Amino acid sequence: MAVFAVWSCFFAAFLTRCLAVQTSHNVYPVVGVLFVHELNKDYFQEEFLRSQTFYGISYNDGITFSTNLQSFPDRPGWLRYTQRTPFQNGYLYGTPTQADVGRQVIEVNAFNRKTYETVRQKLIFSIQESVGLMLPYQVEFFIKNKDVEEVLLEEVQQDFQVGAESMWNTQRLSVVNITSALDRGGRVPLPIEGRKEGVYIKMGSDVPFSPCLRQFLDPKIQQRCSEQLPLTLHCEDRFSPQYQIIWCNLTLIDNSQPVHPTAGTVPGDGILQDAGEYNPPSESLESRDYYTDYMITTLIPVVLALILLLILIYIMCCRREGLEKREAKTTDIQLFHHHSIQDNTNELRTMANVRDVPRPLSTLPMFNVRTGERMSPLQHQFNYDTSHVPLITAQH
Repeated sequence: MAVFAVWSCFFAAFLTRCLAVQTSHNVYPVVGVLFVHELNKDYFQEEFLRSQTFYGISYNDGITFSTNLQSFPDRPGWLRYTQRTPFQNGYLYGTPTQADVGRQVIEVNAFNRKTYETVRQKLIFSIQESVGLMLPYQVEFFIKNKDVEEVLLEEVQQDFQVGAESMWNTQRLSVVNITSALDRGGRVPLPIEGRKEGVYIKMGSDVPFSPCLRQFLDPKIQQRCSEQLPLTLHCEDRFSPQYQIIWCNLTLIDNSQPVHPTAGTVPGDGILQDAGEYNPPSESLESRDYYTDYMITTLIPVVLALILLLILIYIMCCRREGLEKREAKTTDIQLFHHHSIQDNTNELRTMANVRDVPRPLSTLPMFNVRTGERMSPLQHQFNYDTSHVPLITAQH
């Protein structure tokens, strides 16, 4: 029984570690207003620690997240996700549109990078319409020295909004959207301390633009920006020094005036009237004679091929006699050279034979050192002692 209890505890602990814990959470985004949901790493860490109480060990491991719309492989188009490192919190953020109104379920899977455990959470989005919230006047700022997750913090947004309210001369501002510069085609910064990717922050209000903001519509200001010249503004010091705002990237959007359709344009029902079978006019089909083009395209390569063939035939056939004569001349020169060498050799032999000097002993057929006999012992090979034959003759 004791062994069974121990194995039961181990099996229960194993199931607790392997099976994913699933929780749910309700959120309520509003159309046209920035929504930010923080995936708190500490919260999910506590869920992991529940499965580790059997061992009495606690960890502070890295955690990564994956998010997707339920029954779909990815998130909805308006919702973005970011997490800088596995040891920092993740963020879901975006601005829903009128087409997104309703209920959406986002599945969040948290992975422990050390123990490979999984915790699953469901975020139930109840996207609501904006009642009485009209933001026709919008301004988009570009902050150069911030990353997107730094600006998603609520205290940072409030601090930035204070400067924007001072510049706009109103407190009726709302953050419409926050976008990373990388999502706008910006480059990834170098891995150097202090280099940031940059963030776009869009603020909206129902109050018209202040004179401080309208000065960016001045053609002189835009001309200086196009020439990359420094700007002299009287309201750029409204923000905290920690925000490096690129004023030439400031964009003013005025949606207060409705867009009227073009005069004379009457929208139809999108259904074409039945006018029978379509017959194209015969006048539009101009007849063209392609015989000349065909002849030019065909004859020019054929003529060039014939010319090259004739040149090859002339070289291989007509010039062969000259080659034979050249080869015969070369052969005569070689034979003459050979006969000259042979004649010179015979002449040297003849001159050597008419000399009165006796021939050296080494040139004789055989020379017996003891007897002085010069006759070759091969003539008496049957009655001559071969032991006295020199070694050179014995080898023959």
